[in-house]
Amino acid sequence: MLKAVVGHSNDPDSQAAISEVLEQIRDALAEATPKAGILFAAIDFDHTLILRRIVEAFPEIELIGGTTDGEISSVLGFEQDSLTLMAFCSDNITISAGIGHGVSKDGVAAAQSAVQQAKAAHNEEIQFCISLPESLTTSGGLILDSLKQALGEQTPIFGGLTADQWRSQQTYQFFQTQVYSDAAAVLLFSGPILFSHGIASGWRPIGKPGKVTKAINNVVYEIDHQPALAFYHRYLGALPPSSEYPLALFDTESERYAMRAPSGIFDPSLGSITFFGDVPAQALVQITETTHEDILAASKLSTLQALGNYPGQAPSAALFFSCASRRQILGSRTREEYLQAQDCLKQPIPSCGFYTNGEIAPLQQNGVTHFHNETFITLLLGES
Repeated sequence: MLKAVVGHSNDPDSQAAISEVLEQIRDALAEATPKAGILFAAIDFDHTLILRRIVEAFPEIELIGGTTDGEISSVLGFEQDSLTLMAFCSDNITISAGIGHGVSKDGVAAAQSAVQQAKAAHNEEIQFCISLPESLTTSGGLILDSLKQALGEQTPIFGGLTADQWRSQQTYQFFQTQVYSDAAAVLLFSGPILFSHGIASGWRPIGKPGKVTKAINNVVYEIDHQPALAFYHRYLGALPPSSEYPLALFDTESERYAMRAPSGIFDPSLGSITFFGDVPAQALVQITETTHEDILAASKLSTLQALGNYPGQAPSAALFFSCASRRQILGSRTREEYLQAQDCLKQPIPSCGFYTNGEIAPLQQNGVTHFHNETFITLLLGES
């Protein structure tokens, strides 16, 4: 059976924090040996030291990770300036790691490198991928497209873009004992792995939809042949575009939608708005609104969706990916988001996650993977 264990420390000293985490991991492992692990760590730790300590403790571990805007676990709940590690054990499931460098220069080559490196350990079909890519040097959507090209369009991808606590300077990705930037780390799963996911934001569309008639990457110039700012002002008056009123970006093959949050950058002379993710021309969009209660309720809805879709009796582990903008809007209520998700579980299970600069998951079970903003994603894991 798949066994997952979690360690979490909020000690600000890197040496003390990883010592505490490893002690928790060893106690929970008993006699088991971890096959793979995911590390989420705040930006100011000595990441190289931490990674070396993990690999020294578990030399055969396949390890990835990245920096965050906040950490979540079943040990401490929500924390900032902490580090948390989830380790996986299984005799039957194959889990392997890979890293691709230079995503801003050649995302396709970086994704191919990461996937090929990780695929070498697998004799069976890849069931899904967890990825923790760069967020500041290139478009998250372009990284995701490159991963989909490397893995195949139908292979589900889950994860989130690494963060640096809103400094917008540099994020880091982890692979074994190495710390990278401008990279994409992946963890591939094959064999008798069971998984399901849920996805919810809490934002609801208002007003009439519009069609994006001019956009370049993440800058939208026109909606319905009018300045993008005019589309916003039609519904929000003089309020500037902000993450509190993101766009719903509708899927062409369903009524579901991904979220696109304004970055706060806009040009009144051009009428353009810059978003935290790419918005393709001809896309159908709609302004959305929410409340704090609806944002919190989305974490519960996401987890209930994942539980309803889970193909086995009970999952062995949960991973959560939530948006840094959600944390910023929720403020002191952020810890309620994890508590709502955890309350959905019939019994506590090892859980781990982080606040991201953009989330990755299919819009629906067995669907194509999309890039998201301001979304809460639940991924449940187990073994058949």
